Amino acid sequence: MWRTARTITEARLWRADTQGQARRGTLQRPVRTTVLEAAEALIAGMDDGSILDRSGKPYKPSAARSYAQTLRAYVLPTLGRCRLDEVRRADVQDLVEALRRRGLAPSTIHNVLDPVRVLFRRAVLRDEVLIDPTRGLELPAVRGQRDRIESPENARKLLEVLPDDERALWTVAMFAGLRRGELLGLRWVDVDFDGGVIRVERGWDLYAGEIAAKSAAGVRAVPMAFPVHREVRELKRRSRRDGNDLVFGRTANEPFFPSTVRSRAVKAWSAVGVEPITLHEARHCAVSFFIASGLDLKQVSTWAGHSDIRTTLNRYGHVIPGSERDAADRLTAYLAGPTVAQTVAHPADSAESPAVAGLDEYRYRDSNPGFRRERAAS
Repeated sequence: MWRTARTITEARLWRADTQGQARRGTLQRPVRTTVLEAAEALIAGMDDGSILDRSGKPYKPSAARSYAQTLRAYVLPTLGRCRLDEVRRADVQDLVEALRRRGLAPSTIHNVLDPVRVLFRRAVLRDEVLIDPTRGLELPAVRGQRDRIESPENARKLLEVLPDDERALWTVAMFAGLRRGELLGLRWVDVDFDGGVIRVERGWDLYAGEIAAKSAAGVRAVPMAFPVHREVRELKRRSRRDGNDLVFGRTANEPFFPSTVRSRAVKAWSAVGVEPITLHEARHCAVSFFIASGLDLKQVSTWAGHSDIRTTLNRYGHVIPGSERDAADRLTAYLAGPTVAQTVAHPADSAESPAVAGLDEYRYRDSNPGFRRERAAS
């Protein structure tokens, strides 16, 4: 290795530093690969499947497109000409602060850094850099925002006002929890009316077409509640499709346009003054309904297509509006004792005891809050 220095002192200091790195085993060979070249190689590898994600699987087409767009829009104009080994943590921090000055939301800034992390993680594995400059950054906090969760009653109201041809799609999203790509790729062969389940076998990318399920856990069988069974069967009767035909396609072989489905639903909801909901929010509702109805959490995680039950609880375990009163009743029953809790069937705002109130009708609850018995006190 050699380097041209301006003075003999500078040359001697560089030589001493280089010799020290060599003794410590941290001496890095210079590389000529620029961030632009590394980014283009990363994008090409994602597209052809030669570069895998951290779980060892090919990147989904939508993820590859998102990374490519993000790199070209936000990262390459600033860092593209730099060599990989020239990029320091301060350079990436400067990029973060520049994005903040442009008014980008914290979540967007985190998304911009995702492909940069992948790029430098790959550079570390290829011995092109020793230190990942994306580690230890000061990033803006992302304030958690709860997705909209409707009560079952409001969910039914949303579905009732939809046109007949639209209702089945939204019912499956609202009460079975399929993802948008899974709804796009659902075929009649996947619907088992006798078994009462919808089998999720694949997804659909609007550019790449039919694709594999999101993950191994994404291949699953989801139970059809009665409203789902009813609406899907009625759709099949009207559409006269079967076999490998798409269930919700605009034709038997062409999927629906999400924007068109959304606009028709918004038009129907706006006409009656109902706040619109998205397909993604409808999925949140469905999984939260599974949890709120007391179903086994591991089974709920399976139906949601999650490989880890913690994902289900953290992402979808929201409190459904109106369930606080039921939670208070259950907690009261538990705190009243291990056997039978005696409560009074009189107005909740009354502070009087049953004897003082002169009421002779009582409600008895078993120690299991989910099981209740009522009888008149003798």
